[in-house]
Amino acid sequence: QVQLVESGGGLVQAGGSLRLSCAASGRAFNSYAMGWFRQAPGKEREFVAAISWSGGSTSYADSVKGRFTISRNNAKNTVYLQMDSLKPEDAAVYYCASESAGRLSVITDAKDYNYWGQGTQVTVSS
Repeated sequence: QVQLVESGGGLVQAGGSLRLSCAASGRAFNSYAMGWFRQAPGKEREFVAAISWSGGSTSYADSVKGRFTISRNNAKNTVYLQMDSLKPEDAAVYYCASESAGRLSVITDAKDYNYWGQGTQVTVSS
């Protein structure tokens, strides 16, 4: 059984930074694309960032491009989301996700992910 555990969320002032981590267990982590999504109260879950299995390709939502960086360390079975210049509108529960088909490219559609973490809360004060 695949398990994804997020950490690193918290309260930060606008303009500040946070680094989220997602630790994976249960299978060969380095064979699968990973992504980060977020969901704010009353809103749909939305794509934030994605990374290919090798880490060679990444994709970002326009709203976070230039401020967030996704990366992965396959030796540690962990994917990261570095969030800089945070804005109040970035506040949400952040989820990491993993696909299971071994696709070569990044994946931005939530429907293509098979495994999800429990989420970590990010709060940004203005």
